[in-house]
Amino acid sequence: MIDLHTHSLFSDGELVPAELTRRFEAAGYRALAITDHGDQSNIDLIIPRIVAFCEEINRHGGIKVIPGIELTHIPPDAIPALVNRSRKLGAKLVVVHGETIVEPVAPGTNRMAIDASADILAHPGLITEEEVLSAKANAVFLELTSRKGHSLTNGHVARLAQKAKAPLVLNSDAHAPGDIWPIARLHEIVVGAGLTEDAYQTMIKNAEQIVERCLTSRK
Repeated sequence: MIDLHTHSLFSDGELVPAELTRRFEAAGYRALAITDHGDQSNIDLIIPRIVAFCEEINRHGGIKVIPGIELTHIPPDAIPALVNRSRKLGAKLVVVHGETIVEPVAPGTNRMAIDASADILAHPGLITEEEVLSAKANAVFLELTSRKGHSLTNGHVARLAQKAKAPLVLNSDAHAPGDIWPIARLHEIVVGAGLTEDAYQTMIKNAEQIVERCLTSRK
């Protein structure tokens, strides 16, 4: 299994990157992305350090770790420039913190993240059908999440994505050891959102596609 949305001590997670990585590996995962919360004030500090960690840990074999960032509570009109800047700093995966219903995310964030071609729009809340269609056109993956609170709108996101045939991924948004779901139970999140086991398998393939792209892209 693969998780493309996790947090370490570089933002509000509880674990250093090495322990975060080891706990996912021990749980049976074969790849993850470290996507700490970032904005204009800190991405130049976070991303190079996560890049250096990933380069080192990936030399040892075992679980593959992708350096990323989750652009969080960014003013919508600043998102495109920060997506580009994050990639220039070495982020292989750019996630944007979507309009979850449990946080005061600025309206327009979902739309701008999609227009900016972020890789993943995390917990997009009550995303509109038009935005889902744009996500499909821009190859932006929409997230279903196991994270408490953010997961309240999984069913809405799943329904619209299925209707539009927009790509979905399943992530934990892990901040602590207890957020790492057992692989054997991950399908429950997807089925609980109203999707089928076939949809779950498609989401696994989507994550594999993202990992392959990240690991083979030029530095």
